Amino acid sequence: MAVPRGDWSFPTTVRFGAGRIAELPEACRALAIERPLLVTDPGLAALPMVRDAVARCEDAALGIAVFSDIKPNPVAANVHDGLAAFRAGGHDGVIAFGGGSALDAGKAVAFMVGQSRPIWDFEDVGDNWTRADADGIAPVVAVPTTAGTGSEVGRASVITDPGTRVKKIIFHPRMLPGQVVADPELTVGLPPDITAATGMDALAHCLEAYCARGFHPLADGIAAEGIRLVKDWLPAATTDGGDLVARAGMMAAAAMGATAFQKGLGAIHALSHAVGAVYDTHHGLTNAVFMPYVLVFNRPAIEAPLARLARTLDLPVPGFQGVLDWVLELRKELGIPCTARDLGVEEGRLDELASMAAADPAGAGNPVPAGVPEMRSLYEASLAGRI
Repeated sequence: MAVPRGDWSFPTTVRFGAGRIAELPEACRALAIERPLLVTDPGLAALPMVRDAVARCEDAALGIAVFSDIKPNPVAANVHDGLAAFRAGGHDGVIAFGGGSALDAGKAVAFMVGQSRPIWDFEDVGDNWTRADADGIAPVVAVPTTAGTGSEVGRASVITDPGTRVKKIIFHPRMLPGQVVADPELTVGLPPDITAATGMDALAHCLEAYCARGFHPLADGIAAEGIRLVKDWLPAATTDGGDLVARAGMMAAAAMGATAFQKGLGAIHALSHAVGAVYDTHHGLTNAVFMPYVLVFNRPAIEAPLARLARTLDLPVPGFQGVLDWVLELRKELGIPCTARDLGVEEGRLDELASMAAADPAGAGNPVPAGVPEMRSLYEASLAGRI
């Protein structure tokens, strides 16, 4: 089977296909970027793929520099330091290069270029985004190296406030990258556990968007196809990291999840954001742990959509139970932990975590309303492995 390749204009300009990283300088120039700051994480910064990307830009006479001082769950200080590097180097755009942390940090740096207010003034609450100076936002080229968050096609960044240990969503429509270079060859080096965890993140985005409250059939269709791609390709991508067809399928699924969740997310992400902020866990892995517990909690409201999804996925067991069985089997096949205890969650902190999860804006889309008592019950079930 040939590796998929295409040029898409939804929701932004996407150059999709193996080898398309060669077009990075062209993508920069399409946004009038002549002096890009490449924002990535410390691990990637030392790898040949980043050195090659820098060399391509230098060969094209672009004044590129690299900033890589970011954490796996980026904090405000990382954004501030990146902004200082951007200004010191006289840069005019950002290449956000890497997994979700690098993409989020890079987008946040570009956003803050034109702002005079603190980053927390733009948290995705009410109309906070209207406070921003939209004309000052620097252009972004996004280059994903994992198939998980889909942040390359998103209009927000998740940044941790270390003072409150809360993950906050920073949002503005102009944070959407103007160009995306989605090259599945860049994901080939991901180890199986990271491939699995990031792939489950893509599934969580698609599944929560599909189940979220509200009428958005466009998002529902994208989410359902993204889930099908995960079903078809995540096990293969995890088993054989060199399978470019599987890698491409998962890269598409990740972008579809982030496109679909404009409809909303839910309690999976609310629970996960709190645990990630307190315990610094991998976001995709944490989503995967909480996924079946939230599905069971939401069952009264999602029986009908999951019955349709089971037919779309051609599952052997129909209805809600078929989808739940598939999720549980997929987690087992990928070696995903079964309980929150496996993530290090402590029973003595459940009140704190439940309050954080209930306040998380991602929970607003959950099909069954979930306040502090419900979030605590979900944490209790996930600690006990009670599905």
